[in-house]
Amino acid sequence: MRKARRFTGYHAAAILCAFFAVVIAVNVTMARFAISTFGGMVVDNSYVASQKFNGWLAEARREQALGWTVEDPVRDGKRLAVAITDSLGQPLTGAALAMRAEHPLGRAPARNLTFIETAPGQYQSIEPFPQGRWKLRASIRRDGRELDLALDVN
Repeated sequence: MRKARRFTGYHAAAILCAFFAVVIAVNVTMARFAISTFGGMVVDNSYVASQKFNGWLAEARREQALGWTVEDPVRDGKRLAVAITDSLGQPLTGAALAMRAEHPLGRAPARNLTFIETAPGQYQSIEPFPQGRWKLRASIRRDGRELDLALDVN
């Protein structure tokens, strides 16, 4: 006949510790996924934002239909340079390009940049552009059409 094992306080403590270890591991994993994958927009009033969502979606479709491609901005000496092509892959000439640069941590004041076309489809900032990481809000206009987008530069 087999002797029955006794359930001791040691077993209860081990089960309790294992339970909380699993709960903590799951919470940490889910928090990391939530932080690293959030691509949404933070708004002050989510109800008001939800009422404007369809308009934002229509604007995004209109901008996508333009077919303009904006390369990632690069530093060209002390200036910022951007290349833009049209829907056929040709340089987008004669566009008016303006950007607002904001430091992601607010350590430096925001600044407005204006651009001139230095070659077909190649635009360079008039103002010097400081080193560091910046978030850019770009506005490109040509022939009554407009493209607004967000960019980053390191």
